[in-house]
Amino acid sequence: MDTTLTDPLVGQLLDGRYRVESRIARGGMASVYLALDVRLDRTVAVKVMHPSLAGDPQFVMRFIGEAKSVASLSHPNVVQVFDQGTDGAHVYLSMEYVPGKTLRDVLGRRGRLPAREALEMVIPVLAALGAAHQAGLVHRDVKPENVLLTDDGRVKVVDFGLARAVEASNQTKTGMMIGTIGYMSPEQVTTGLVDARSDVYATGIMLFELLTGAQPYGGETPMSIAYRHVHETVPAPSSIAPDVPPSIDALVAAATDKDPARRPADATAMLVAAVEIHRTLPRTGNTGRHSSPPPAAAAGAAPPHASGSYPSPAAPYGTAGHTMIQPRSELPAGPADAGGSRRRRGFRPSWFLIALAVVMVAGIAFSGWWFSQGRYTKVPDLLGQNVKIARQAALTAGFEVRIGKARFDDKVDKDNILDTEPGAGAEVEKGSVLTLIPSAGPETVPVPKVEGLSEADARATIANVGLSVGRVSKTPSDTVPRGQVLRTSPMVGKRVKKGGTVNIVLSAGLLMPDVRQMMRDQAEPFLREKGFNVQIDETVDDAQPGTVIAQDPSGGAEVVAGAVVHLTVSKGPDEGWHWPWEKDNSQAPPDFVNVPDVRFKDLKDAVSELRAAGFRVKVRKLVGTGRVVQENPTGQQPMGSTITVWH
Repeated sequence: MDTTLTDPLVGQLLDGRYRVESRIARGGMASVYLALDVRLDRTVAVKVMHPSLAGDPQFVMRFIGEAKSVASLSHPNVVQVFDQGTDGAHVYLSMEYVPGKTLRDVLGRRGRLPAREALEMVIPVLAALGAAHQAGLVHRDVKPENVLLTDDGRVKVVDFGLARAVEASNQTKTGMMIGTIGYMSPEQVTTGLVDARSDVYATGIMLFELLTGAQPYGGETPMSIAYRHVHETVPAPSSIAPDVPPSIDALVAAATDKDPARRPADATAMLVAAVEIHRTLPRTGNTGRHSSPPPAAAAGAAPPHASGSYPSPAAPYGTAGHTMIQPRSELPAGPADAGGSRRRRGFRPSWFLIALAVVMVAGIAFSGWWFSQGRYTKVPDLLGQNVKIARQAALTAGFEVRIGKARFDDKVDKDNILDTEPGAGAEVEKGSVLTLIPSAGPETVPVPKVEGLSEADARATIANVGLSVGRVSKTPSDTVPRGQVLRTSPMVGKRVKKGGTVNIVLSAGLLMPDVRQMMRDQAEPFLREKGFNVQIDETVDDAQPGTVIAQDPSGGAEVVAGAVVHLTVSKGPDEGWHWPWEKDNSQAPPDFVNVPDVRFKDLKDAVSELRAAGFRVKVRKLVGTGRVVQENPTGQQPMGSTITVWH
């Protein structure tokens, strides 16, 4: 059965503007419909969010903000967002309709691609992401499903900002990590924080998949895959596909480095490297119907087209077959000449002179009309219209159109017409030049680099560019001294409306992690990896052998890098370790149940899950990510016993 027939939106007029023709896709967050914009008479794709999201006020507010940001992103490799809105219970996006298929479809049909063709798929994706990163946008969900290939070979990226909008909703309160697990960067898994380098990581994973036909990590559960992203290194593609050159192995390795600081700074940096590698690869002939344009075109220039790619313009009116000139032979004949008639005497009005006078008067009147009306026209009122729509309207009215330099304006949205030269209503000759002045939106300034500065110096630097400091927070750091700036929000380089605020995060210094109740084989390597000098003292104790029962310095104490930490570890009681009921026959042994594996889950969700399973929970701060990074004990434990989790 055709599911579109049962979809209640099909056939409806959404928001009084979009006539829904058919449903063309359905996903976990939205359904996509083919629709006609009846106002502009064009075909569009309308993405309608599922009711669970549309009913969430936090999501709707973030969704509208993200849609406005993405709509301002104009790039040939980005699916253009035209409009957003709500209609009753429906929250929707109106987007450019791109007929074709996804990169996932290509992978499913063809399997792995040759190295050169794989780069030609990724280069336009990087160009799109690079434009977004320059505008301060992060995609957050780069994957083959979000890369579209048009029937004429163009590559376009879709769904910018949707993941961020969902992240703000109540849907994330079940511990769901926003994104697709196979492409999530280590920092996205452990902290949930992303920036441009997270998109670079996902693109590196996607390039690996294009080259080898599979993602680098598999697993029985999403959490096991997430664990591998955090703890393992992506293998070289050539270890699976031997024909992959070393230069592409190096590109994948750099893009998927576990440390974000060692990756390309953003997609533009990776694009430069990819284009250079592509230039050095030998040509291998036809790369298929969906090959992307050469690197120069993929990076933003118009792609070349073969002769005949575009229809020729219609023949102008008045060419052969449309002539409106009547043949002379068909003109009515004049009266016969009365050459032999007798000339009348006296003054008689000359019909020739009368006719000539009438023609002269008519000619003068026509000339006046021509110079006052036919030759001149009024400049239409285009203020507030989108620059593309206004340009087409001006061309249709017979003007030669130029786009002037955009000007900042707090009231007129970016890329809408702020002014025209000449102004609306002015009478000018037909064919005159009409200059459209678009709005650049509110004046913006880039967030300055203040990492490593003191709070006072950071405030002064931010004030110098016309911004102010908003919220100030602190977080531990083992690399940045106490009191210095760790990072800003928005991130460095992102443009912010002049007069806006920038939040700063200060370093609280290096704090000693609290590893009490952790097993020695977990605590000791963790502390050594952090640079601490660990010394172990074992002692008789009722705790399970191998459990850390005390530490010095204590958890939360401010320390310096390389400090010595003493761990006191239980080696069990003298008589051997036993469960309490094994030593006291009056106690009945409790039921043993499996301890849920809550690592990498949201802390609140993890605590709820453990309590629901019948355990008491003790929470300890280890790295402060908001997600569980360790738990102890694991396996089967008595119901009602205490499980310690670290976040």
